[in-house]
Amino acid sequence: MTMTERFLQELDREAARTRRTLEQVPAGRDDWKPHAKSMSLGRLAGLVASMPTWIPLIVKQDELDLTPPGGSQYRQPAMNELVQVHDKAVADARTVLGGVTDDFLLNTRWRLRAGGQVVSDEPRHIVMRETINHLAHHRGQLTVYLRMNEAKVPAIYGPSADDQHFG
Repeated sequence: MTMTERFLQELDREAARTRRTLEQVPAGRDDWKPHAKSMSLGRLAGLVASMPTWIPLIVKQDELDLTPPGGSQYRQPAMNELVQVHDKAVADARTVLGGVTDDFLLNTRWRLRAGGQVVSDEPRHIVMRETINHLAHHRGQLTVYLRMNEAKVPAIYGPSADDQHFG
């Protein structure tokens, strides 16, 4: 099995878990935060929904500046569109990954910048893995927000108090 095939399988597994989580995000709680320093529920849910869009960026671009001159082009998805945004992002990521070789992922680098400064410069396969891990991290954070808002927490890697399936 190629590295690309493994990434596609992992994307599919994580996408299903993420979709179930996004389906539980409560309406009307966009601005809720557990702490003043925390992201709002709406911002976090939008980030989780749209994170698979990073995969095409990693493949098609050599770098990304998170805080470019003139501001970011990122647009927060509407709360009632989280699942649709996620589904499209996953479909686009699958399409792009389907055309990538292991050689490309192993032997080309990708840079992350913030305000022009290089934050990270790694082989693409490492950035791809870290992106999927980063998605899992924020999805876990989102499940805590769900619990604190009395929403159901779906099974992710095993049962939850609300969902006895094995995710």
